[in-house]
Amino acid sequence: MDDLDRDLLSALRHNSRTSVSSLAAATGASRATVAARIDRLVENGTITGFTIRTGHEGRAAGVRAIVMIEVLGRLADRVADQLRGLPQVRALHSTNGKWDFIAELESHDLVGFDETLRRIRLIDGINTTESNILLKTSKTGF
Repeated sequence: MDDLDRDLLSALRHNSRTSVSSLAAATGASRATVAARIDRLVENGTITGFTIRTGHEGRAAGVRAIVMIEVLGRLADRVADQLRGLPQVRALHSTNGKWDFIAELESHDLVGFDETLRRIRLIDGINTTESNILLKTSKTGF
């Protein structure tokens, strides 16, 4: 995964309906390159589907959580690439202190959340995790 792949994933997370032409213009790559990259990301399982996000009221049925992640040694870049590739990871933050990353997860249900957490824990280089399910959000945005 390189910078173009990450840029495409970021743009598609923001708006999964973004056209190939718009993605090409935003990244400076050709339409053919963008289309081929998206196809490859789908084929290798990095992209498992295209979806929409609804407003706050539409999120009530899902499971949202934060997962604090400690990485072994100098594997942070590789771990971050793999975490960014998981569609359930809505945001990934690098931090200081005990935890190297905080991942914001969103899943349809607890079974999906458990599966995502299992996949995260199997990533080579992750030493330990701590997760907290978000129960209620009283303020969003800045």
